Amino acid sequence: MHSRFFRLAAAVSLTALSGCAMLSHQILGTNASPGPSQNGEGQTVFGYAVADEPQAALVGRQVLNQGGNAADAAAAEGFAMAVTLPSRAALGGGGACLVRMPNAQGQLQPPVALMFPAGSPAASSGDRPAAVPTLARGLLALQAGYGQLSQSAVIVPAERLAASAQLSPVLETDLQVVGTALLADPSAAAVFAPNGTLLPAGANLAQPDLAATLEVLRTQGVQGFYAGGYAQNFAAAAQEAGGGLTAQDLSSAKPRIETPVFGTAKNYSTAALPVATPAMETLPASASFMALDKNGGVVICVTSLNNLFGTGRIAPGTGVLLAASPHSNPAPDLAAAMAYTDGTFRAAASGTGQGGAAEAAQIGLANALAGHPAAQVPEPGRANVISCPGGVPGGERSCMAVADSRGQGLAVGGR
Repeated sequence: MHSRFFRLAAAVSLTALSGCAMLSHQILGTNASPGPSQNGEGQTVFGYAVADEPQAALVGRQVLNQGGNAADAAAAEGFAMAVTLPSRAALGGGGACLVRMPNAQGQLQPPVALMFPAGSPAASSGDRPAAVPTLARGLLALQAGYGQLSQSAVIVPAERLAASAQLSPVLETDLQVVGTALLADPSAAAVFAPNGTLLPAGANLAQPDLAATLEVLRTQGVQGFYAGGYAQNFAAAAQEAGGGLTAQDLSSAKPRIETPVFGTAKNYSTAALPVATPAMETLPASASFMALDKNGGVVICVTSLNNLFGTGRIAPGTGVLLAASPHSNPAPDLAAAMAYTDGTFRAAASGTGQGGAAEAAQIGLANALAGHPAAQVPEPGRANVISCPGGVPGGERSCMAVADSRGQGLAVGGR
């Protein structure tokens, strides 16, 4: 199946786009990939992690250093962002991942789309209807299906961040967008304004209830969250927050594998998430993260709560921000794309920015293939990119990764 998504081309004047200057290679305060990273034995480890929130990118890089592959790193980034950027990536939301990983023999397989959108419950009720939370199911399905570390290894970093993290500039920006409206919910106010005013960037962000929820996922697995006693308690808490969810809604939430949209560009095969939704306003309600490993395995994920901060309410006692029901808020574009050959990875791009997301991923990939991975995409889109002109495996020294220079994310990795 081909799509106009991959008519990359000629129509786009790549060199004319603004912002082509390469970014400095510092881990803190910038968004471009720094030099080589080392594992605990002092060995240089190839791999890249990119995320819209810096602490999550660093978690992904740490997992690669520990011997994880791209699926492990992306799952860890996703759980970390549920803590550090809950405005767009909370456990109450959902998302999708574009996945290309090698088989047991090391041969890269065709890309697949792992879909886990935060969908509608069986019956919408409550004064602030919530979507069914699917993020944890999707991330655990990703790790179980393609990862090589333990489930615990990809959750522990997020659990630690939930106990104590630094409130990042990107989360501060989102808090400023919604303002004091978020404080109408006592549980949200306790997290984001414990002293009565919204926390600033750099402040300690403590989420003990969320840490306890992550502990349930780590110790009891996906069934511990989506079935049994915890599911009953979560549904009751969601109903208390006006979300109207039931335990049956939770147990019915399942990720699914779909066929990506395939195409070609500049003699490469391409694949994209099969998501097409109506254009939306520019409210930033989605986020992305990605990882590339030494074998050419790559995972690109996009998440959303269907609205910035979802319903604006936390299910009491769980620490989980509830996503808005799609009946109330149309789901935003979840845009990701990659270019590859049969045996190598060439480039990956994710797009956010609501109505501009699909175009952002499209142009981001085109920029990478044209040798300009740091070029900006048009407003309101944002694109994160990993580019390896020499291909991976084999051309690791040709690679670089960039988080959109207008965002506040981070790309971290090494050659």
